Amino acid sequence: MEIDPQGTWIAIQAGIAQISGLAISYAFSIIGAVILLVAGWMVAGFAERSIFSALGRVRGFDSTLSRFISTAARYAILIIVVVMVLGQFGVQTASIIAAIGAIGLAIGLALQGTLQNIAAGMMLLFLRPFKIGEYIQVGSVEGTVEEIGLFATRLRSVDGTFILSPNAKLWNEPVYNKNRNGVRRTDITIGISYDDDIDFAQATLIDIARSDSRVSGEPAPTAFVSELGDSAVSITLRYWTNDKDFFSTKLDLTKLAKQTFDQKGISIPFPQQEVVYRGQVPTQ
Repeated sequence: MEIDPQGTWIAIQAGIAQISGLAISYAFSIIGAVILLVAGWMVAGFAERSIFSALGRVRGFDSTLSRFISTAARYAILIIVVVMVLGQFGVQTASIIAAIGAIGLAIGLALQGTLQNIAAGMMLLFLRPFKIGEYIQVGSVEGTVEEIGLFATRLRSVDGTFILSPNAKLWNEPVYNKNRNGVRRTDITIGISYDDDIDFAQATLIDIARSDSRVSGEPAPTAFVSELGDSAVSITLRYWTNDKDFFSTKLDLTKLAKQTFDQKGISIPFPQQEVVYRGQVPTQ
């Protein structure tokens, strides 16, 4: 079989021309992809810094939430850039977007509880039912807030116990914020004997409260009979004080009430029970 040199050369030239065309075409695609990646990386970083800085200037906006939003914006831009780069090489971007959506759905179903905590954390950071340093009670969780994260909130109980509570729990139950209003009402209940003067005991408790500068004058402290017990008449002293002085004032006034009652002859009886025998009195 004879080889036609001229035909072979023509075929080689055609192949070289085709390869050159493909190389030029892909070279432009590669250069465009590199430019897109570099530009996208720079734009994503700039957007992250700008958003974080802008949110940081918003008064009261939490830094944790600012970091989360700025980082999410950065990765969203990078994902868009990657899809655009793949489109430069003829890849069908619609299928990529569908795949990303499917992956996101699968991850969301697998991390349903975690995402619930993140959503709850964002709502807590936006609505701010409590802040760092405030004392709260949510169901069985009670303590001073030390850190509000996207997944969980860290608290410290009165006795110093470390508490890490999922944000979903704090969001789905009523929050009792002990410090938000700045003042707190306190009740101190003391039992006196049935033979003692009730009016005198009430006036004594009110005088004790008024003598302490930490007790608010408005509303004024008051004392009232709260219960008629088996062995004592319960007198309750009710007053308002600054939330920071709540515990110390209650401890001091309780001690002072006992000392003052002793000085004024107001008795605090022990539990008593009267036994009445009917019929023959038993003998030992």
